Amino acid sequence: MSAPSAGPLAGLKVLDLSRLLPGGFCSLLLADLGAEVLKVEDTGMGDYVRWSPPYVEGAEDSARSALFLALNRNKRSIRLDLKSDAGREVLCKLAREHDVLLESFRPGVLDRLGVGYERLEQENRGLIYCAITGYGQDGPKRDAAGHDLNYLALGGLLGLTGEPDGPPIQAAGQIADIGGGALMAAVGILAALRERERSGEGQVVDVSMFDGALAFLAMVAAATLADGNVPRRGLLPLSGLFACYRPYECKDGGWVACGALEPKFWQTWCRGADREDLIEQQFAAPGSDGHRAVEAAFRERTRAEWKAFAAQHDCCLEPVLDLDEALASELVRAREMVVELEQPGASAPVKLLGLPIKLGRTPGDPSRAPGPALGQHTDEVLAALGYDAEAVAAMKASGAVAGPASERQGSFLGG
Repeated sequence: MSAPSAGPLAGLKVLDLSRLLPGGFCSLLLADLGAEVLKVEDTGMGDYVRWSPPYVEGAEDSARSALFLALNRNKRSIRLDLKSDAGREVLCKLAREHDVLLESFRPGVLDRLGVGYERLEQENRGLIYCAITGYGQDGPKRDAAGHDLNYLALGGLLGLTGEPDGPPIQAAGQIADIGGGALMAAVGILAALRERERSGEGQVVDVSMFDGALAFLAMVAAATLADGNVPRRGLLPLSGLFACYRPYECKDGGWVACGALEPKFWQTWCRGADREDLIEQQFAAPGSDGHRAVEAAFRERTRAEWKAFAAQHDCCLEPVLDLDEALASELVRAREMVVELEQPGASAPVKLLGLPIKLGRTPGDPSRAPGPALGQHTDEVLAALGYDAEAVAAMKASGAVAGPASERQGSFLGG
């Protein structure tokens, strides 16, 4: 069992039927902030990310994936077969006492299983039902499969990322999954909960990762909608057009990021580098003589020399770090953005990213409890719902529910 939470969302109860990244990250934020999150997994392999390498040495098989642990601390796990009457009955009982249900199936999947919003609303009028999908609950691509890259492509963001004469560049982070899906879902859930305080009614929160990713182009799209001009890749003010706002290669092959967008910062850089002749080149475009001169100036020093320069001159200049450098940085330590958890069986504490939301009076806790084994809490959850040992045994025998991963295997979605 998780330790009791004193976080800002203490008392909030969330059913998480999602898999992989978008839903998992959304419920992770809620859990770290104090919500009681129960993962409702199938009686087969459960959340697919459980089995993704790399693995934590010594940890229980179904809770040894580093990727799974990154998304599922502070949660519990129960296994249900929603194709069975008994499994659906359990979910309905859970819905009665939970505030939020989060799912990430294609539209209509839970309706076809008989446990969609219309059915669960009958059990709990105040239920907030959040569905994260690729393209939303309606529209021409409602039933289409997709991944992060597809949503970025259709929303225009991918096509605008990269150099003018080069190919579209994929981002290292999952912008649509986390930014367009998980974060939008968390905001939508909290907004619906706030409204419920006034009305007493729940509602559906329809989150499309395509919609959310498109929202990242809020300012770019506003300009295009106003003047009709279509931007080109690498030639937007904040993605390659201005000499003062770009990454630059250094003498040793390292890179730095120059963000001297305001004239005062650019002038500070130019004067500190003894290149006052470049002040007028602040907004030089790629390929111009001025831009090439700025590139040449950055190649005169190593990354370490530019880092030392930035420590003396306040000009929005930072080194481009590899991930290991970033994770080991003083900034990450100071902001507590790497935390350690004791995972059962693991030979050493597991290191994970911390909680990015810092509250002064009621902070969250990213290390309250480790990631759960598959079905670890099935028995205790069923007991709390009023099922006696005989009833639980009967449901396990029929395959409607399952306990820890060593028990009977099956699936609620056709496995």
